[in-house]
Amino acid sequence: MTSYIAIDWGSTHLRAWHYRQGECIDQRRSEAGVTRLAGRSPAEVFASVTEGWPVDQLPVVMAGMVGSNAGWQAVPYLPCPVSLTQLATRLNRVAGKAWIVPGLCLERRDNHNIMRGEETQLLGAVNLAAATTYVLPGTHAKWVQADGDTVHDFRSVMTGELHHLLLQHSLLGAGLPPQQPDNAAFRDGLETGCNDRSILSRLFEVRAAHVLGSRPAESTSEFLSGLLIGHEVAQMQQQFALNRRQPLTLIADGSLAERYQQAMTFAGIPAQRLGGDDAFQHGIRSIADELAD
Repeated sequence: MTSYIAIDWGSTHLRAWHYRQGECIDQRRSEAGVTRLAGRSPAEVFASVTEGWPVDQLPVVMAGMVGSNAGWQAVPYLPCPVSLTQLATRLNRVAGKAWIVPGLCLERRDNHNIMRGEETQLLGAVNLAAATTYVLPGTHAKWVQADGDTVHDFRSVMTGELHHLLLQHSLLGAGLPPQQPDNAAFRDGLETGCNDRSILSRLFEVRAAHVLGSRPAESTSEFLSGLLIGHEVAQMQQQFALNRRQPLTLIADGSLAERYQQAMTFAGIPAQRLGGDDAFQHGIRSIADELAD
């Protein structure tokens, strides 16, 4: 097995792993995402996070926003359709043995899209839980259509960011008490979002319901989450013409995976689950293996 260093470097966080002969012997986390460098350069953050690791001897494979125009170096996107096997042959060197994985893009009249980081998870998922459709929830959820290891199409849905913006910077979140877990409220929102495609006309009801006393104010976040995720799943089910015969892999961890699994079940979409970390680590390992050859 290959010895290497893997780094998942996003907008707000950084995670790094040191592998020796395929076994993780050390891992580190940092809040120094590319938007939180606190006056340091990416090279300085890299040196700090990997201090004591043999970065001059082992391949270092990095993925995520580190390759954006706000990161260490702007790495070109690979246009779709594209085979994910090309990721290992189109890496960009930034320092010594340190490389950045390219993202993917679509530039069509009906779809302009980009992704960074998810392509590495997709590479792992193709081998661990193959499907024709992949869903990667997050701040900007990705819905991907693929044939084997070739990505043909994908869409980005700003569900996570919209939830945050509405609660923190709009009237919907004004004056709310601390929010509490409420799965019943989430399911109510899910049902509304899945069944009513006119989401813009339903958003203000999120506020009106607790003002009128028909829903606890503490459950506003949960209902809004269900409403947005339900709408996303219903919209993308129609967009990709999903049916029960098409295999779908949900790539996510923790509570977010549970929420999307509930939405898939409600919409009648069978889905297998794969942990996001598992997918990322498998994808990075396959790239590192290619570098070592």
